[in-house]
Amino acid sequence: MSTLRKWATPLTVGSFLVMGVTGTLMFFHLNTMVGKVIHEWAGWLMLVGVGAHIVLNWRALTTYFKRPLAQWIMGVGAALTIATVLPIGGAVEPPVRSMVMAVAQADEATLMALSGHDLQEGRALLSGAGVDLQPGQSLAAATDGDFGLQSAAMSALFTSGDDH
Repeated sequence: MSTLRKWATPLTVGSFLVMGVTGTLMFFHLNTMVGKVIHEWAGWLMLVGVGAHIVLNWRALTTYFKRPLAQWIMGVGAALTIATVLPIGGAVEPPVRSMVMAVAQADEATLMALSGHDLQEGRALLSGAGVDLQPGQSLAAATDGDFGLQSAAMSALFTSGDDH
């Protein structure tokens, strides 16, 4: 048994199981951030496993190219794959992302009003998160567009205290 044959099918099956479970959870909006990351990386592993599986079974695979039902199924798969990269209907952002971006673009007074903190308290929380917010400045401007820093700043503002 070749070295490739020893791991190609187990990798394909294992990554398929992970992709199936995490994909089902994502479909029903029951996923976590860790589940999403695992799903994405398992997809890469599945590509490697399936690619190796195709190399090992190329002759058998080519017989499917002559069967009408197999041609139709593979054709639909190819068409759906192509459709995923075409700019059909435009990109749609999740509403939460739009809200977070709006908060990041808000001026200092609006940001503090949304967070429920007075100016001094809010600035202290932001400073603790590594952000020096100047009067009238937005969080996006104060962080030079650094989304990681914006996330840390928003966490500091919106998760501090019992009433936030």
